[in-house]
Parts: sequence; C-alpha cells; structure tokens
Amino acid sequence: MERICCKVAVRIWQIFSLILLLQTSTQAQQICSSPASVAIPENNTIGDVILTIQTSEGVTLSLKENPNNLFMISRNQLKANATLDYETAKTHVVEITCNQMSTGTLLNIVAVIVVTNINDNPPVFSRSQYHLNVLEMLPVDTPLETYKAIDLDADTILYYTLLPEQGWFKLKTPNIPTILVQKPIDYDTIKNVKLTLFARDTPTPTPTSFTATTTILVTIMDADNRPPWFQPCTLYTNGGAKICQGAGYTGSVVLTEQTVGVLPLEPGPIYAIDGDSGINERITYSFLRGNEAGLFDINANTGNITMRKPADISGPINLTVLASQMMNSFQFATTMVTIKVLPKSLHPPQFERKQYDGFVSGVGIMVLDLNNKTQPLWIKAKDEDFAEGENPAIRYNILGSSAFSLIGGYLFMTQDTSPGMVSLQVEAVDTSNKESAKVDLAVEVSSEGGRLGGYGAEDMAALGATLGVLLFIALVVIGLLVYCIQKGKADWQKITEASTFQSSLGQGSGGWKEGVQYTNEGFHNDEDSGSMSSGELKTKLGIGLAPRAVGVPNEGAILRSTAPLHMLLPDDTSLAGSDKAESEKEVKPILTKERRVDEGYKSVWFKEDIDPEAKEEVVIIQDNGQRDREDEEEGLSSGRDEEDDDNSPGKTQNIFFADSDMDSGLGVQIRDPSADSEDDEMSTADL
Repeated sequence: MERICCKVAVRIWQIFSLILLLQTSTQAQQICSSPASVAIPENNTIGDVILTIQTSEGVTLSLKENPNNLFMISRNQLKANATLDYETAKTHVVEITCNQMSTGTLLNIVAVIVVTNINDNPPVFSRSQYHLNVLEMLPVDTPLETYKAIDLDADTILYYTLLPEQGWFKLKTPNIPTILVQKPIDYDTIKNVKLTLFARDTPTPTPTSFTATTTILVTIMDADNRPPWFQPCTLYTNGGAKICQGAGYTGSVVLTEQTVGVLPLEPGPIYAIDGDSGINERITYSFLRGNEAGLFDINANTGNITMRKPADISGPINLTVLASQMMNSFQFATTMVTIKVLPKSLHPPQFERKQYDGFVSGVGIMVLDLNNKTQPLWIKAKDEDFAEGENPAIRYNILGSSAFSLIGGYLFMTQDTSPGMVSLQVEAVDTSNKESAKVDLAVEVSSEGGRLGGYGAEDMAALGATLGVLLFIALVVIGLLVYCIQKGKADWQKITEASTFQSSLGQGSGGWKEGVQYTNEGFHNDEDSGSMSSGELKTKLGIGLAPRAVGVPNEGAILRSTAPLHMLLPDDTSLAGSDKAESEKEVKPILTKERRVDEGYKSVWFKEDIDPEAKEEVVIIQDNGQRDREDEEEGLSSGRDEEDDDNSPGKTQNIFFADSDMDSGLGVQIRDPSADSEDDEMSTADL
C-alpha cells in the first residue's frame, strides 16, 4: 500500500510541474530552460550536480523554493546541499528564478527531484527473542506463530531460514515466516526447544546482503493424555504411547486379629502419580471390588489401607484399587492388592548358637567352623511354629560387610578382605510377619587370602599337570583292556555255543542214534571269530548232522562223554530199586592217577602214564561193573540184538581231552577201546 501511495505522489508532482512549464514555456524559452524532472539515487554526496539549467546571456539564477535547504545554485547548476534519503522523502520540488537584468525579465521554472531507492537498510525483527508455548502431541503442519522482519527498503522481498532445519518445527515457505509443527512432540521426551530465525534481503548471500536474526524459545506444554501410574512401575513404549505397568501390592494380616494403623504393603504403600507429569493432577483412591465383606478402609487422598475388623477367613484376599484424577475422572487406572491371611505366629526365628566363629582362607572359599576347621560353618535359624523348625519364609542378611554371602546356610567370602578378624551380624527375617532375629558372627580371614585353600596358582597348575598325566595313563590302560577283551571275545563265544550244542545232543525227539557220531563242521577253523555260520546253527539245533564213523559207543557212554566231569558220577536214579542214601554211600568219586578196581569207584588218570606218545592227557574209562549195573536197570541184558552184542559190556569207552580242550571244552574224542592203536579209526566230535 505504501508503495502505491509513493507512486501516485510522484505522478501528481510530475503533472503539476508540466502545467507550470506549459504556462511559462514561452517566456522561459526566452531566457532559461531545464528538464522538468530528474532522478538521483539516495545516499548521494553533498555537492553532487543534480540539474544543469540552460540560460541566456546576462541571466542569473536563484532558488525561490528550497525545502529543508537540501539544494543550492552554483552558476547555472543545481547541486545537492545534503544527503538525500529515499526512506525520508522520495521526491523533492525545487522552484528556480531566472532573472535577466538587462531586460528586467523574471522567469520561474520548476524542477522535480526524484530520489531512487538503493539497498542500504538491513531487515529488522521487532524483538531479539520470542517465547512460544506449544502443546504436546499437536498434529503435523499445525500453524503456531508468524515472525516477520521489517526492511526500510520498501521494495525488498525478505527470505527466511529456520534452524535447526531437521527438528520438531519448520517454516511454511521461505518467504512466509509462519512456524509449523514438523512432527508430534512428546513432553516426556523434550520440554524446551531453541529456534533461530534468519531474515535476508537477497535470495542468496551476497556482499551487499543484509541479514537479521532472532531467537524463538519454545516451551512444550504437557497435555492430559495419560492416566495415573501406580508406583513403582516398569515403563514400556508401544508405538508413540508410553505404558507404565505396576506389579501390584502385597500384605499380610493375622487370622482373627485386627491390625492397628496403616496396613504395611510391599513393595511400599499404595501411591499413584499423574501420567502427565507436567499437569500432575491430584489422584483419588477407592476400592473397586474385593472388599464386599467390609474388612478394610482406604484413604481417598493417600491410598493407605486400614482394617475395620479382624479377618475371619483363611487364604488370600484380592482387592482391586481404583486411582482416578480428581479433575478428570476419565483418566483412571487400577491395581491389585493381595492380602495374605496367616495363622498367628507363636515363636520368632531363633539361631542355634549365640555366636558363630568362622575361618576363611580366600575369596570364593566356604567359611569353615573356627572350632573345627574340617567342617563348614553352618548358620541356620529355626522357627518352632514349623515342623522341624524349617520356615521357608525366612531370609538372611549379612550386616556389617558386603564381602560375605550366606547361601543355603553356608557362608562364603565373595570379595577380597584384609587379613584379620571381621565382626559381622547375621539377621534372619520371617518375610511373612516381619519377625526377625540377629546373631553375632566373627570371621578370621587368613593372610593367604589370595590362595585357594592355602595353595597358589603355581601349586594348582602343578596339580593339574599331574592329574592330566595320570588321566592319560588310565586311558591307555583302559584301551589295552578293551583290546584284550575284544580279542578273547571269539573264544568265549565258541565256548558258549559249544556248551549249548553239547546240552542239545540228548534233547532230540528220537534220542541218541546208535552208530552215528555228530560233528560240528563250523568249529573246525579255530581262527574264525566271527558270527555263527549256518553249520553252527544246525549243530546247535541238532539237525542236518552227517554220520562219520561206525562203532560209536553205546548210548550210556555217549551221555557220559558229553557231560561235565562232575556229572560223570552215578546219578541216584541209575540204581534201580536201591535207596538214595545208600547210593551216596556206595559211590565215592576219587580223582587219582592210580587204577582202582574197588567196586563203586571211578578212576581218572593221565594217559601219558599209559601211552607217553599220545597227545591227549586225560582218559575217563567206564568200568565193566558200572556198565553191567546200567544194563540191568534198563533191562537190556536179556533183550540185546546183534548190534548190542557188538557193544558188549566188556568193551570200555575211552574219552580223551587235550590240554587246550580242557580249558575251552572243545575237541572231545570218543574212542573204542578195541581200536586203541595208531591204525584204528577215531570218531571225533569237534564242539
């Protein structure tokens, strides 16, 4: 608007000047003339020529109108008598009188001096510092305030910059200094912001640019957007929201007794604060549920709980407490208060000793009983309200030093302590009813505090090396034992399978077959230590066995040859019609190298006495008398056929054992005594 007014004034003066010039143009042209208007930049120098007037001979010039004495006439020139300022006056009208003395002619001419503007003024803010209050959580792009600078150079456009540029606020445009919200502001995150606003009269900085600066101090105001928070609580962040979660409160009362005064609670008394700490509105408390029986009262201002009457029910009582803002009841929160109802305690905790004395030699070592350094120091308090005095609610505290810890009744030194006697106290607290007991504790710290049990690091390293060598030797020995066991495993397997085969020979449905000798071909290779072959399996089952030789001993001899030595004695059932006790008296086994012919005896001797060239060393001979008795039992003496005659009682069956076979049970040979020569054919059953 100001710019428009200035232009209109200039136009009016120009029109007025033209009218005056037209009126006097005829005369003026006779003696003097000048331009109707002239422009001059502001901030000129005094004496600068503004206008030159054309005059006739003998004409003198003078100033008729010279406002504020800004101009002067020097001969035929109009000069500046002062520094012109565009911001003070934008145009000046000067009237000049031309006087021709010879003719007495006077002529007045008018000149309009137009002052042009130059950039000679910096922008200016009205204040060097502004204060702005902003409510938290305002939406993005919310306009706040506009801060404009003034430039006396009226035609100048100003350009604004806000620092910091990447922050909570921004400008609407570079030419409109309106502050906008750039992102939501959390009062708990930031409470004050300092902004710097710059105004410059050129788009980019130049040597002729002018800049103005101001500071904006922003104070973040807390909005009422959070409910009360029970204390203490754990703070969580869910997106942009903050949640303070409390763990609740616990307390205890005695059954059928009324607690006087404020009910003590853990972790402390009921207390809630306004979640909007900047507002901090007052909180009021009440029971929401759980107090239907009217056992408790709650103070609306403090939250303290008191008892109105004794509790007559056992078990915990769960109370729900409501905390709400006094001025804004729509902001509220709840918490749980658990009251335990306990039986009456008749006995407080009590330590087993009046004083404990201990000894310790280093950090991390269990404290030993000073009276018996081979036993750990045992510190325990009993409660006679419990069976065997074990109260699980008792907790222990070490008073007087933080260098010791009581774990499971045993005391440990957990921090390095100067050698000498340390005086402490142990406190036992029954957490259910707060009853407690204390006892004195004296611990003698040995000067070997840095050694483990009196041994240094070098000692322990030497011990570790020794144990490592012993462990290596033990592993080597175990490896050798395992190797030996694996090597002999095949022989034991053969022994087991041979015993099984030996016992299965007499268990077939058809009994023993006369004239046939059974052999196990699978055991011919002594070096085979692998699994059982098909031949071995057939041998154990007694099927598929091929006959090898004739002249096999009779059934009784075969049974005796396959039985162990201790089973070769006559069984009490082999003597028909005789009493068992009498048989035990008559049959007496004797192991000797001498031949015995007495009735009722069996003789076992080494064959080397008979045949020194023989490889077998043990011979068992069945005497004729024994065979006769067996024949009589079986009733075969009168009904033998021709085959039985060939195996007459007069023939003795010999069973031989080699040295290796005595240990393994293998290689049993059954020989007919009539063919006891080198050319005789031998039946062999390899087991």
